[in-house]
Amino acid sequence: MDSRIQSYLRLATSGQRETEQIGSFLATFNGWNDNPFLNYAIPDNNATPTLNEVNALIHAYQKRGRKPRLEYITKLAPAVEEILISAGFVVEGRLPLMTCTPPLEQFLTVPEGIELLMPVSDAQILATVTVQNEAYGESSPSHEDAQRLRTSIAAGTIAVLARVMATGESVGAGICSVPLNQTTEIAGIGVIPSFRRRGVAGALTTRLVQEAFNTGVTVAFLMAAHEAEERIYKRAGFSTIGEILHISLSCK
Repeated sequence: MDSRIQSYLRLATSGQRETEQIGSFLATFNGWNDNPFLNYAIPDNNATPTLNEVNALIHAYQKRGRKPRLEYITKLAPAVEEILISAGFVVEGRLPLMTCTPPLEQFLTVPEGIELLMPVSDAQILATVTVQNEAYGESSPSHEDAQRLRTSIAAGTIAVLARVMATGESVGAGICSVPLNQTTEIAGIGVIPSFRRRGVAGALTTRLVQEAFNTGVTVAFLMAAHEAEERIYKRAGFSTIGEILHISLSCK
């Protein structure tokens, strides 16, 4: 399962970003957004990189104005963390890697007064990107951001928008990335602060999993940023199978 997910991450990022193989690292770069979560490297399985490879990786990110950073399943490359730390990298976090497979998904009800829909119109797609940015404390999206989501949806990404029935106010959203090899990542689940702790995130997770499984996906995975998220995802049928290491070069 771990190798399947790491393979998916390599394939998915390669289709969306500029990539460069640097020694035993697949480096990925987002050309329009310097968000560290959209620019990171993945080591090869069982990699034992040299310090020269790590320095070349650092240079590749810095020359593009990006923070040198990695995300990967630790047990698939156990020797990498030590060499990174010796080169000045600092652990950002160890996130639970969680998966759900049919028929283990659980139905979490949609809160009263909330509706879930799959965005189709330009206004709905813009609302999806806008509410995700608001939920994550980011600036308002551009027209190009909305267009990128539209293009991604056309390629197979699944997006779900949560909004208030009575007013049409958007309160949350999430996506499943384009399925590959019957695998998808559920990501970007965000709910605006005034609607948190009402069951919106759980309902979004449930709907995304259902839509993914309806397309033939047999493994949905995600990473929980904190314990509250992990509890929500467990209620939706996910279980923890390992950890994803987030590690980046220290700014000091």
